[in-house]
Amino acid sequence: MAKSINFILLFSLLAFAPFCQIEGSLYPQFYEGSCPRVHDIVNSIVAKAFAKDPRMAASLLRLHFHDCFVKGCDASILLDSSGTIISEKRSNPNRDSARGFEVIDEIKSAIEKECPGTVSCADILALSARDSTVLTGGPNWEVPLGRRDSLGASIQGSNNNIPAPNNTFETILTKFKLKGLDIVDLVALSGSHTIGDSRCTSFRQRLYNQSGNGKADFTLDQNYAAKLRTQCPRSGGDQNLFVLDFVTPTKFDNNYFKNLLANKGLLSSDEILLTKNKVSADLVKKYAERNDIFFEQFAKSMIKMGNITPLTDSKGEIRKHCRKINK
Repeated sequence: MAKSINFILLFSLLAFAPFCQIEGSLYPQFYEGSCPRVHDIVNSIVAKAFAKDPRMAASLLRLHFHDCFVKGCDASILLDSSGTIISEKRSNPNRDSARGFEVIDEIKSAIEKECPGTVSCADILALSARDSTVLTGGPNWEVPLGRRDSLGASIQGSNNNIPAPNNTFETILTKFKLKGLDIVDLVALSGSHTIGDSRCTSFRQRLYNQSGNGKADFTLDQNYAAKLRTQCPRSGGDQNLFVLDFVTPTKFDNNYFKNLLANKGLLSSDEILLTKNKVSADLVKKYAERNDIFFEQFAKSMIKMGNITPLTDSKGEIRKHCRKINK
């Protein structure tokens, strides 16, 4: 009889296991009891922002990426400068380009009214990135939740850790590996450049002096380069925007990889995925051929990236306002 009871107890625990939290881990059902409408609230506000400004989807996706690569996925990117905090918004990768903070503020305000002091800004970033991907036609995935918010920021980490458009392939891969991500994650996550825009200043070098010889990057289609030069001059126009995927700029699909194969990747950091490493080049070709394989891997890599050193349990805090730490 005792054995039967033990077996039933064990079976019950195993059946319930997917909804339990292992200490320090994230899981999709984290707010199921404490804030069951969190998904609906985030999705409705992201959808409204996207309808008003289609660029916002890429901006929110980028915020999550730039957050996770600095101190882990802890919403440090959202903090304004105050007291001892120097905001990551002032770093080279974010200054004049990071956006979407008002959308996150609106989501946080709505959630605080629904379930105060419960949902972290870090989790809002993760959910917003997923919803932005889905709204533009990309893959869906269950977002592991349970992150907490940092008590500080790191402008130095933002300047040093986030891959830059003109970094070498090895530098970018190293930055990914330092975060526990591999070459598959690098290529798949680069596919997020299927939506969004880039500033002239981020790729001007490719148009005029990539190798120090005063000529355009030879890996860039020369007709495409000539078209880009009309709106991205040698000097001035730094903030002029160009779509990263000129075929379907607001649709999340695998045209980004097809563009690379046609030598029409906008950023140097895009094109080197095809020209500097055989493994990454093979992945580019695979994703260009099979949108379903790209979608499947992108979802896996987003979950993996979202798990970069999150604050959990008693670490950090749940901010009342995403721009500042609690008093």
